[in-house]
Amino acid sequence: MPSASCDTLLDDIEDIVSQGDLKPQDRHSARKHVVPKARKRNTQKYLQEENSPPSDSTIPGIQKIWMRTWGCSHNNSDGEYMAGQLAAYGYEITENASEADLWLLNSCTVKNPAEDHFRNSIKKAQEENKKIVLAGCVPQAQPRQDYFKGLSIIGVQQIDRVVEVVEETIKGHSVRLLGQKKANGKRLGGARLDLPKIRKNPLIEIISVNTGCLNACTYCKTKHARGNLASYPIDELVERAKQSFQEGVCEIWLTSEDTGAYGRDIGTNLPALLWKLVEVIPEGAMLRLGMTNPPYILEHLEEMAKILNHPRVYAFLHIPVQSASDTVLMEMKREYCVADFKRVVDFLKEKVPGISLATDIICGFPGETDQDFQETVKLVEDYKFPSLFINQFYPRPGTPAAKMVQVPAQVKKQRTKDLSRVFHSYNPYDHKIGERQQVLVTEESFDSKFYVAHNRFYEQVLVPKNPTFMGKMIEVDIYESGKHFMKGQPVSDAKVYTPSISKPLAKGEVSGLTEGFRNRPRSHLSSAHHPSAAVRRDSASSRLVLHLQKLHQDCALRVSVGLALFALLLAFLVKVYN
Repeated sequence: MPSASCDTLLDDIEDIVSQGDLKPQDRHSARKHVVPKARKRNTQKYLQEENSPPSDSTIPGIQKIWMRTWGCSHNNSDGEYMAGQLAAYGYEITENASEADLWLLNSCTVKNPAEDHFRNSIKKAQEENKKIVLAGCVPQAQPRQDYFKGLSIIGVQQIDRVVEVVEETIKGHSVRLLGQKKANGKRLGGARLDLPKIRKNPLIEIISVNTGCLNACTYCKTKHARGNLASYPIDELVERAKQSFQEGVCEIWLTSEDTGAYGRDIGTNLPALLWKLVEVIPEGAMLRLGMTNPPYILEHLEEMAKILNHPRVYAFLHIPVQSASDTVLMEMKREYCVADFKRVVDFLKEKVPGISLATDIICGFPGETDQDFQETVKLVEDYKFPSLFINQFYPRPGTPAAKMVQVPAQVKKQRTKDLSRVFHSYNPYDHKIGERQQVLVTEESFDSKFYVAHNRFYEQVLVPKNPTFMGKMIEVDIYESGKHFMKGQPVSDAKVYTPSISKPLAKGEVSGLTEGFRNRPRSHLSSAHHPSAAVRRDSASSRLVLHLQKLHQDCALRVSVGLALFALLLAFLVKVYN
């Protein structure tokens, strides 16, 4: 039944609107008097968000990076270069792995345990949802390993592009750069030597004189990664040394897979390089030579003896013998015999009085008999090397030695123990108690109780922790000795040499920022000495720009939607009134 309010018949639906009601067109025209209510923002919270970007931010150059390096001094030098470039571009290099956004893992392929540590670190990073970049010899030698799937890799000759790889990885991409550096079709030693770097020890500069080697040892996996010999020109190496001394360095280490082979690919040799380097070493600073294999020093023995007698060159040399059995050396393809090794050692001991010689020995190489091993034991007993690196043989995948008949694991382990027992049966420094020596102080001992210095023969001398000694050459009286060290008491009123013309860089400070890096279109380089402050300023500015861009995009979207709705409304009204 119709209600009382519907007694009057309506001609149309619009008749419901009374004369006092607003017409549709009047309702629309009244919109201009509506004032939108601004949403209040918590300013303090906004500022906090600007200074603390979300953890999943993809803005490159603001993340924290944790680095881990395994292996030789060459690998450590590569790690220093990568850290320097990343810091120069604004990334923060942290020592706290848990707070890092990305882990850069720089690997060593010499022995199985080092690769096992590397693999475990990858697994841990994945469990903690970290971004990962892999570097070093392991991925370079075997980039198709199953546990590398989906991960970024930077090759040993591509470390100058670490910033690109890290930026793409931060964005969620997987990048692999494994190529060789070449010029005019010829392989180069690697990335430029003038790249920024962060020295692990601001007082020590590690210079790689060449990469790769001329050998083809049957047990070596490093050859697969570093390749054939490629040397840096002498002038570039000298310039790097000069720059290092200007930055407060007081000790230079020359390193490579085989320092003795330096220059054979570019028409020069190691003695030619060393004579040029000693010309630029300031008083009180020292040069340490890297490992050299016997074949490549034999033809330069006279010149090498002269250089090792130079007052600014440590009378120290690392010459790996690996075995004292010619049969084993032949199976290793070492390209020398035991007589060659003894000739080198005997000559240097005669011509360089007091020289300290280090060597390496592999225990349990495939085919090594008890007689072979006893010949090695006798060599150690005869020469009593003050520094001896004893390694149990590990078959590395893809090497010829891995396919040979292996010595039982228990035998390898026992031979390693037996040789270690022989090494620890003598004390090489007992006769030096009472000597007065000049030592260069460069670091702190592991237990933080002493400073570590080295004498003329690169023998370790512990001295009291007097901050004025660090980076200086001082005189000490030796009063105690151990298997691997001596202890020295500083001589009162002795002259202290300050080797460098400049104050050393602070720990973590970026070295070697060239004009090319300073002029790159990245504002992070505005404060090389305070990278973290620059990062905070620049990243906050970047985030503010992005935030404003987002606001602009949101406003544009809302205007577009509003116009579309307005057009629909007009179309509806036109249809109604027509």
